[in-house]
Amino acid sequence: MPSPKSKNPVRGGGSPVLGSSNGRYDFMSLTKPLNRSSPPHQRQGSDPATARLRASESPTRRRGSSSSTGSGQGLPEEDGLRLNPSFIRVALSSLLAIDLWMSKTMGVCACEDSSWGSVRPLMKLIEISGHGIPWLAGTAYCLYKSDSATGQEVMLNLFMGLLLDLVLVTIVKAVVRRRRPAHNRMDMFATFSVDRFSFPSGHATRAAMCGRFLLAHLVLAAPLRFLVVLWAALVGLSRVLLGRHNVTDVMFGFWMGYVQYNLIEMLWLSPQTLQGLLGQLA
Repeated sequence: MPSPKSKNPVRGGGSPVLGSSNGRYDFMSLTKPLNRSSPPHQRQGSDPATARLRASESPTRRRGSSSSTGSGQGLPEEDGLRLNPSFIRVALSSLLAIDLWMSKTMGVCACEDSSWGSVRPLMKLIEISGHGIPWLAGTAYCLYKSDSATGQEVMLNLFMGLLLDLVLVTIVKAVVRRRRPAHNRMDMFATFSVDRFSFPSGHATRAAMCGRFLLAHLVLAAPLRFLVVLWAALVGLSRVLLGRHNVTDVMFGFWMGYVQYNLIEMLWLSPQTLQGLLGQLA
């Protein structure tokens, strides 16, 4: 006996008929009815696969996908910039680490119980020999006692160079504001507020400038010239051994003092020039 739910035959070799006598659809993939609220031109002759394909090709969807793709590509690039610092920054960080390590290793006279603590009094004596106050006082005394015009001219320019050194070192220390090494003991002779900063070493600048000045303007025998160079080197070395400065502080101080001497030669004052300047100010 034939079943009452017989399917409609296929017409002309085409696709099977979707509807049946009881209003149901034959294929399970097409069981969802069409949207009755959509416009007629969308209800006719369209299937869900075609609608999804057209929606995916819409301009809005393409713009959204392109923007999301662009943002996804930008994030790794930004992360790469943050995770790959510049070569200069890495080099400076490495040099700073080496500077701190060398300074701490060479600070063998930082306190009495250090490995070279017994040499600390000698290092402090060398420190005082490069201090600014003894140099200013000694130069002023020689300028006052000198009875020759040449001697007065030399001592006058040395005194002006010492004042220039104090001003320039104070300015650089106030700008850089680098702290002294952690193993340093603040028991220096006649310190001021700016002396709590480390860069550059004022003793090193003064030793380099005065050493060049004495070698250029005083007639000294070869042993004395060697002693001047040795004194300047020992002053710079004592700053590191005592833990007062880092190695780079002393190296920059030597370079700065060397340049300061060139500035003194450019601004050289004769007694006549100084008297003329004082007459104009008066």
